[in-house]
Amino acid sequence: MTFLEEVKRRRTFAIISHPDAGKTTLTEKLLLYGGAIHLAGSVKSRKTQKYAVSDWMEIEKQRGISVTSSVLQFDYDGCRVNILDTPGHQDFSEDTYRTLMAADSAVMLIDVAKGVEAQTKKLFAVCKERGIPIFTFVNKIDHYGRNPFDLMEEIENSLGIRAVPMNWPVGINGEYQGIYDRATHTVDLFAKDETHGQKKLASTKESVDDPAFRELLGEEVHQSLVDDIELLDIAGDAFDFDRVRAGELTPMFFGSAMTNFGVKPFLEKFLELAPAPADRKALEETVSASSEDFSAFVFKIQANMNPNHHDRIVFMRICSGKFEKGMSVLHRQSGKTVRLSQPQQFLATERTIIDEAYPGDIIGVFDPGTMGVGDTLCASNHKVTFGDFPVFPPEFFARVTPKDTMKRKQFLKGMTQLAQEGAVQIFEQPHAMDSFIVGAVGMLQFEVLQYRLKNEYGVDLVMNNLPYSVARWVKGDVEISKLKGLDSAMAVTDNRGRTVILISNEWQMGWVVERNPDITFLETPPLNEA
Repeated sequence: MTFLEEVKRRRTFAIISHPDAGKTTLTEKLLLYGGAIHLAGSVKSRKTQKYAVSDWMEIEKQRGISVTSSVLQFDYDGCRVNILDTPGHQDFSEDTYRTLMAADSAVMLIDVAKGVEAQTKKLFAVCKERGIPIFTFVNKIDHYGRNPFDLMEEIENSLGIRAVPMNWPVGINGEYQGIYDRATHTVDLFAKDETHGQKKLASTKESVDDPAFRELLGEEVHQSLVDDIELLDIAGDAFDFDRVRAGELTPMFFGSAMTNFGVKPFLEKFLELAPAPADRKALEETVSASSEDFSAFVFKIQANMNPNHHDRIVFMRICSGKFEKGMSVLHRQSGKTVRLSQPQQFLATERTIIDEAYPGDIIGVFDPGTMGVGDTLCASNHKVTFGDFPVFPPEFFARVTPKDTMKRKQFLKGMTQLAQEGAVQIFEQPHAMDSFIVGAVGMLQFEVLQYRLKNEYGVDLVMNNLPYSVARWVKGDVEISKLKGLDSAMAVTDNRGRTVILISNEWQMGWVVERNPDITFLETPPLNEA
């Protein structure tokens, strides 16, 4: 294939949802239909003692949740698919946000019974702000849930976006028998599944006008389907990808990830409609996906994917140019030339060493500790810089020290690596040698930090919660001793040496702002400032 043909066949997307909407299960089933796995081990199905392929961390297997984004690749129907499975839990929304920066489109998963939930709204807002086209998959339709028309209305009222159903459930609510495809006017009738979704679901495709099909469904169900289709055709929106790209319209699909009901029709239609790699804005210019000059950005760092080797994998999204194994590129932040060694693609912990990759692909490379999240890599003869990633302001704080002072070295290494990968934010207090102040968006991050330090670095932590809920970065070079009203606050520095004020609540922060009218306090660190 030519370079442009390779670029055009890439589909890179993230799956977003509220916790427990079935996001990791849907990821598994897309892998099943993509031929990447032959038996899906559902998170829910404990009897099989199989876990989600994308949940590779031990803590994820134990609790049945995703706490870190996972990258999965496979080929299907001529497309190279890159799935970014994100944590659903709100305590890990920062990791999800970073992952969305690497996606060209997003699949928004909605529970048919619960509709649009709180975390879905937050993630939807991020996608809309970034101009990421959103496709909606209404999940769990094997259970009784809301009427499809009511869900369309809720999506419009809650998210401000119109939904255009690409298919429609056939049958009685909670006992749907198949999916009607609006483009081909055919119905996929699904066979009963006795494997609990571990294998692909058999289906029979029929024309909606076929008399035998009408008889099979029954007159009442058939007539209800015909009426629904007529209403959609008259009153519904027509599919218009320009409106999808503009965030005004979301293509809507129905199915059940757990039982594989409607998963294959969704996958095939989604790959047909989803956009190929898009151009990316850099500080200097807009980088075209079709440009042959290499550029990429780091959106995730993962320490200890192989606990035996304490490795450090940098995940990067290729934006332009062809990647070749062993190539040397410019690391913009340090100004140094780095060699990208042992490039890999992933199916969770299963790694494949690759020789080449193209725009849209996600690859992992070994890194000794020089790169950070948000860093840019590019060709030395065509320098570009992608903007820094926004940082979520932490709301919970704790002081952490090693229980065993003899393990200080492991403690420092573990804390530094986990902070680099974005698991938590760490701050230092002047003259406090053997402790860090840890900031987190949610309390579960503290739990994961303790678990990973013990299991990956052999360090037990002593963790003392601090009475702060607000962090503010001080703009510019300001001497802390000159600041007024900090009696109940703590002054610390972040990983780039910038001054941060930790204080108990917004009211007290407002009082500090009043006392220091010449100082600018920021909710997040100033972007692109060293």
